[in-house]
Amino acid sequence: MNLANLGLSGINAAQNRLQTAGHNLNNADTVGYNRQTVLAQTAGATGTHAGYIGRGVQAVTVQRAYDSFLYRQLVGAQTTGAALVSYGNEISQINNLFADRTVGITPALQNFFDSMQAAASAPADPAARQELLGRASSLVGQINDANGFLTNQRENINTQITTTVTQVNSYVERVRDLNTQIQTARATNPGHEPNDLLDQRDQLVSELSQLVDVKAIEQDGKVGLVVGNGQVLLGGDTVFPLHTQPSAADPSRVVIAYSVITQGGAMSQVEMREDAISGGKLGGLMSYRRDALDSVQNELGRLAAGLAMAVNDIHRTGTDLNGVAGGDVFSLGPIKVLSGSKNTGTGGITADFSDANKLTGQDYRVDYDATSGGYTVTSLPNGQPVSIVDGDVVDGVKFSIQPGTPAAADSWTVQPTRTAAESLKLVISDASKLALASPNTGTANGDIGLKLAQLQTDKVLGNGSMSLNESFSKIVNKVGVLTQQNGTAAKAQATLIQQNFAAQQALSGVNLNEEYVNLDRYQEQFRAASRLIEVSSTLFDTLLGMRS
Repeated sequence: MNLANLGLSGINAAQNRLQTAGHNLNNADTVGYNRQTVLAQTAGATGTHAGYIGRGVQAVTVQRAYDSFLYRQLVGAQTTGAALVSYGNEISQINNLFADRTVGITPALQNFFDSMQAAASAPADPAARQELLGRASSLVGQINDANGFLTNQRENINTQITTTVTQVNSYVERVRDLNTQIQTARATNPGHEPNDLLDQRDQLVSELSQLVDVKAIEQDGKVGLVVGNGQVLLGGDTVFPLHTQPSAADPSRVVIAYSVITQGGAMSQVEMREDAISGGKLGGLMSYRRDALDSVQNELGRLAAGLAMAVNDIHRTGTDLNGVAGGDVFSLGPIKVLSGSKNTGTGGITADFSDANKLTGQDYRVDYDATSGGYTVTSLPNGQPVSIVDGDVVDGVKFSIQPGTPAAADSWTVQPTRTAAESLKLVISDASKLALASPNTGTANGDIGLKLAQLQTDKVLGNGSMSLNESFSKIVNKVGVLTQQNGTAAKAQATLIQQNFAAQQALSGVNLNEEYVNLDRYQEQFRAASRLIEVSSTLFDTLLGMRS
């Protein structure tokens, strides 16, 4: 090994280091980039009578500063943070809707009962009656509008779920493509890692995890992806895409289905349990819809049903200005009953309100048992089955079995209060038909009106535990608590993400000052190695001169 070769090895090593440092500087702000360094080692030595004389330096490979533990910690924190953000974006909307006590349902309820009290005090006054009718119409409008907002939000969530699933599938395909590129690069240049491709794949998995919680499993150099309870998204070179479809129990509800390969080799879709999807934007949307939106809309419907049934029951006992018995003030649409999409029988189930005081605000599933030939009702999500026959009342809801022949495993979803706030209507349009008097007492009597006014404080809901005002206050408080809890958790998670990111960047991030210093070092190494070649040339010229 002569001085020229020693210099050449030094130049090559210095050049590799300079190029790598430059690469780091150029990618200092590239998201997901891990700092790279040249791993070098001595080129060995040649044995001589004077001892072993070194042969210089050689670059072994370029490695990235990467720690899988720090990476997984950061990704996990970001997954949880994305779920909290998507949940918070939705819950804050209904919190803003319900929290304002100056507009909306709260003042509408107060105004309705104030005008009821005024009409009861002057039952023959046409102006008081017209005022009461106007306040009743306003209350119905406020309840309808609030429910309409919730329904629109539900439809928006359906759209967001569909869009996000499309994004998830796109990410999965890109991860598969990078798997292929990484395999090719490793085969083309054995013994060396394609660091930039590995960074790109890790970043894709990180971004995917902010859409839905996925588990990345590396095997034979390829990353596989699973979601939920082990449903495969990417196995080997095969993508098993997620799909969105109407729920088998409720067609208005978009749910997620995973793909499986049937015995015939075709792809088939299987509906996933909603609670199997966690983390990321999808998990946040699913959690919000399941734990907050469904409950709030059902509770609002219970308020509407309680208002209509309590007012109607009392109003029917009175007489109007013409001495005619009172009828209904408000009307409610039929209870929503959904047949399972896989039902094959001809039987059916209907449901009607029986006792508003016993309504729970829950949904129910009715199942037909072919073995016993009977039916069971289960409150959702985690209730115990209760056997029923035609006409039985469960939690204030009367279940009726329709003629027909049900099949094994037929089921129905019953949502007693889900659409009650939407269907609430004011029946009376003529103020003279308001039945505020007790029968046979004359037009100046307002006893029935006083009883109606007392509904403001009477415990007519929740098995005698809540008034109508308290029922709505419970909704407002629940939304407020959920919003506050989410906000607190989101702030704490944001701090955790920053901490994990700082720890990961301390190892893998590009330090510009360090790279500037490295550039100077590597430049000096290059100059020193070049000087060796120059010295070698001078010595060679000297030797040639001696021969002459």
